Amino acid sequence: MAQNSILIDKTLHFAARIIKLHHYLIKERHESVISKQVIRSATSIGANANEAIYGSSRADFIAKLQISLKETAETEYWLRLLKLSEYITESEGNDLLAECLEIKRILISSINTAKQGVQS
Repeated sequence: MAQNSILIDKTLHFAARIIKLHHYLIKERHESVISKQVIRSATSIGANANEAIYGSSRADFIAKLQISLKETAETEYWLRLLKLSEYITESEGNDLLAECLEIKRILISSINTAKQGVQS
């Protein structure tokens, strides 16, 4: 359960950073298409992870975490695109990507651990 708490805390913090990024992209860079995509996928990571904790079964828990993992991969793509298109600085992009990849590692670990419990 400790890993779930860490995951929820990290995804919530990450979502808040992405919300601030969204506001910046809209107001300062006048970019609305990619910013809408990244805010949707990034906030979905934590929402699904939080829902997983209250899953009705281990299979439901795993399924929700796998949705979170897919949303993390999509968010990673949008962040890379924002960096490459120079809507965000390389430094900011690298920082956000590092946080995204850390969440990805936690999700993969959580999914693998949950699957081992099913196989035992």
